Amino acid sequence: MITRSLRRRIGTLLLAALAVLLDQLSKRWALDQLASGSIQPLLPGLLQLQRVSNSGAAFSLFTGAPNQLALVSALVSLGLLVWILWRPPVGLWNGLALGLLLGGALGNGIDRWRYGAVVDFLEFVPIHFPIFNLADVAINLAVACFLIDLLRPHADRHP
Repeated sequence: MITRSLRRRIGTLLLAALAVLLDQLSKRWALDQLASGSIQPLLPGLLQLQRVSNSGAAFSLFTGAPNQLALVSALVSLGLLVWILWRPPVGLWNGLALGLLLGGALGNGIDRWRYGAVVDFLEFVPIHFPIFNLADVAINLAVACFLIDLLRPHADRHP
């Protein structure tokens, strides 16, 4: 019999796997189809494609330390995996947050280990914002899910 906690763990890990798969497929496409630095409109006036390599972390912080960032990515991913296996997510929003965070961390970590930099290719046009990828989207969605979970009443939660 599959327990509720096992279903939660499996669902969270499947979401992480889906996030990694979509991230890596999109980056493979970007590497194959977009010349480095070239710009292609995707949603005119809103979003364009521009492939760049980011050897730093969020907002290009810690640029020039790819090995250290690869190690941090691996440790964060391992820590999240252990957390999910040891203590199953409580509630939908917590499970979504943990799965998306693990998937995003793994997606960018894979790039750091394979290429020494993260492949970014999505760029907002109307505002000056760093170029990003689907792993970054997953991480930001994870933060939003954590906030929703934090702001929700907890009386209806079952461990």
